[in-house]
Amino acid sequence: MTVNQISVFLENKSGTLAEFTKVLLDNKIDMRALSIAETPDFGILRIIVDDAYRAACVLKEAEYIFSVTPVLAAEMTDEAGSLYKIVKLLGENNINLEYTYAFITRKKGKAYMVLRVEDNEKAAEVLEKNGIRIISQEELDDM
Repeated sequence: MTVNQISVFLENKSGTLAEFTKVLLDNKIDMRALSIAETPDFGILRIIVDDAYRAACVLKEAEYIFSVTPVLAAEMTDEAGSLYKIVKLLGENNINLEYTYAFITRKKGKAYMVLRVEDNEKAAEVLEKNGIRIISQEELDDM
């Protein structure tokens, strides 16, 4: 059970992010999560949106360079120690965490971590066996 993350390559200059988010706005695509990793020349914008398929079509039409990657979205209580429980379980089960970022929703008391791991199926199994709920793309679309 994964969600679709869209990674977009953007030039690192003033106004580029505004132009990109305007494309999403004009097409009524709602971001659920966002992360940016940058270098002096370009950035990689990682987003989770309400409709990844439609977003991919819009970005292709707008000639953005992007990729779609299946990642996990783990639900956790919004309290100290919740992330520790997740990363400890992954480490104990030899699952490498390549990167992570968080987002919240209107669901009070809950937070969500986007997890990019080498083996989504194994990680989801370990986390769910230990009481951590993994949300699906359909659930995310409805948030």
